[in-house]
This record gives sequence, structure tokens and C-alpha cells, in this order.
Amino acid sequence: MFVSEIFRSLQGEGKNQGRPCTFIRLAGCNLRCAWCDTSYAQEGGRNMSVGEVLDRVWLQNGKHICITGGEPLLQHDEVLELLKKLSLHGYSVEIETNGTRDFREMQPYASICMDVKCPSSGARSDLRLLAHITPRDSVKFVVADEDDLLYARAVMNRCEIRGEVFISPVEGTDRRAIAEQIVKENLPVRFQVQLHKILGIK
Repeated sequence: MFVSEIFRSLQGEGKNQGRPCTFIRLAGCNLRCAWCDTSYAQEGGRNMSVGEVLDRVWLQNGKHICITGGEPLLQHDEVLELLKKLSLHGYSVEIETNGTRDFREMQPYASICMDVKCPSSGARSDLRLLAHITPRDSVKFVVADEDDLLYARAVMNRCEIRGEVFISPVEGTDRRAIAEQIVKENLPVRFQVQLHKILGIK
């Protein structure tokens, strides 16, 4: 599998925000989002076997893993093999995905965080996948402006989402205005800023 990096940090977003975590960032992505903050992982990476990845993970402390990218589900078979082995060793795993690849085979072994792409990103997620989100999973909308927030509201009105929903502002946008609009409309979401960027860590 093609790996961009493996590192230890705090989870900066999602349901496990603030928890120590080992990140497995896979290389390769099928989207080119306008505000991507990991463009270095869109291609390239080091070719590693699942066993080599496991060896690197075992050298880290802790049992919480986040598999991210790029888009990790482009490497479906290798990720599934990795998940099964991590599960056998008692790891808790979450996968961050852009919502363009079916994640159902992964759900017995990991929670899913589906990043639904808003208009400002210039990309689209497959909204049909929202039907497969479970209460242990989550959905994230990264929003840059009111149009993105309107889009997120429309998606939530149209699609039943059984997992927790997060609204995260694009870095450098008017976070306060987005937060105020969420309060005004009483949206059923949790507003969340990216903790790792506030702290200046990876």
C-alpha cells in the first residue's frame, strides 16, 4: 500500500477530537478539493506492505488509529486487510473518507467519518452513501461560506443521517459568522474548529 506518512499526534477533529492518536495517512486521491490541506498526499507515497505498516504502528504508543489520506479507500483491499489485523490486536480505528467510495466492508472493523464535499470545494461526494452511516459513524461538512452551509442544511433535510454531524469552517474563513448561523437556525450539528491547526501541530 502507498503510505504518505505514519505519525503520532492529537486527533484534531471529529468524534475523537483531542485524543492521542496514531495516524496512517495513505497517498493518492481521486479529488482535488479547492481547500485541501494535505495536497502532498494526493499522489506518491512509499510502497509498504501491510506487515510493514503494522510494525510501524506497534512502535507507537496507544490503541487509537486514524486511517486518512488522500483518499484511503482507493486502496480498498489493503485497507481491509490492515483493519482486520488491527482489530485482532484490539485497536480502535476510524477512517476519514471523502464519500466517493463504498465503505460498508470497513464498518465491522472501523468507524467512518464521511467528509461530504460542499460547493466551495469544487468536488462532490456520493450522497447515496449517507444511507449507510450508522450511529457509531459521523459526517463532516467543511464550509467556507453561507452557500456551503445552505448546501449542508439541504443535504441533512433530504438524507437521513444516523451518525453525528459536524460543521467545520475552512481555515481563514469567518468562523464566527458560520457559528452564529448555526445557532440562529438551530441546526442539528456540532460546530468544530480544527484543534491541530490552533495548536500548530500535525
